[in-house]
Amino acid sequence: MKIFVGIARIFVGILFIISGFVKLNDPIGFSFKLQEYFSAGVLGIEFLIPFALVIAIILVVFELVLGIMLIIGYLPKFTLWSLLLMILFFTFLTFYSAYFDKVKDCGCFGDAMPLTPWQSFYKDLVLLFLILVLFFNRKYITPIFVPASHRWIIFLSFMLCFIFAYYVLMHLPLIDFRVYKVGNNILEKMEMPENAEKATYQYTWMFEDNGKEILIKNQGEYPQVTGKYVGVDTKLISEGDKPAISDFFIEKNGEDVTKEILSSDKLLLIVAYNLRSTEKDGFNAIKGLSERALKKGYTVVGLTSSSTERQEAIIKEFSLNFGFYQSDETVLKTIVRSNPGILTLRKGTITQKVHWFDSSEIDL
Repeated sequence: MKIFVGIARIFVGILFIISGFVKLNDPIGFSFKLQEYFSAGVLGIEFLIPFALVIAIILVVFELVLGIMLIIGYLPKFTLWSLLLMILFFTFLTFYSAYFDKVKDCGCFGDAMPLTPWQSFYKDLVLLFLILVLFFNRKYITPIFVPASHRWIIFLSFMLCFIFAYYVLMHLPLIDFRVYKVGNNILEKMEMPENAEKATYQYTWMFEDNGKEILIKNQGEYPQVTGKYVGVDTKLISEGDKPAISDFFIEKNGEDVTKEILSSDKLLLIVAYNLRSTEKDGFNAIKGLSERALKKGYTVVGLTSSSTERQEAIIKEFSLNFGFYQSDETVLKTIVRSNPGILTLRKGTITQKVHWFDSSEIDL
């Protein structure tokens, strides 16, 4: 048992550290996921939505530090109680999301390893089992390193976590796990991969012949049978492959201009997913950047999900020399974790992506 407890201790500790770091690398993305959980359609605690970012940072820092505390054996009773309560909460949350089909991706490992709620629930069950083993056998959890150093290790861990969180909030995630990372071509990612598997369906055809019901099941071919056609029931067997990017679009006055815009040889994209909550200080820096870009032959385009009235108000307030196009808010949040954020593209390939705070670093 002592050996098993030692292995479980290291495994659980490392898993919590990795999970915490991945989310700490992108606290804004995790806050979006918390907002989804807090919404009326899931937990119905919308009053927490404005505090989602603060809650996200506190949760992931605590998660990461708990992993360190478990490995070094600092305050084992407090650590194991905290781990147990945390895993019980997240096991309930993932089961609720999976059973009622509320949230499609649990957000446990951010964009680094997307998991369905059911996959996350099974993962949490394994963790719950391991944590219970540790909880009831904590006598085997002995300190690593000199006990007097533990407080300094934990203090330093907290400080480094908050410094790292501040850095990624003021800039962008240090590691970009999303499909819109620098180097990817959006147009190519919107195409189906070669040799892609198509979705498969089972069709149940219903006919009536002399008052007798006839049912024929196949993969879609219309049956050659006598009798009156009644209807068909379609059941999805496997979803098949999908493009890496399937929901990105750029519209102007209701017209899809995605390929036209992305095909530009030199494109500067200003992404502001919601102009109501945008950081307006960013537009002062962006105005100078857009002026330089236009002089160098760039096409400058703003992307937002906000109404035309808000677009015109922002343009007038900051005397912007570019217009806004319409896109999906969720997609724009995925593209860049800044509101506004800045990208440069060449024929659909993302060459640079920065927080508005770093607009001066854009190389035109």
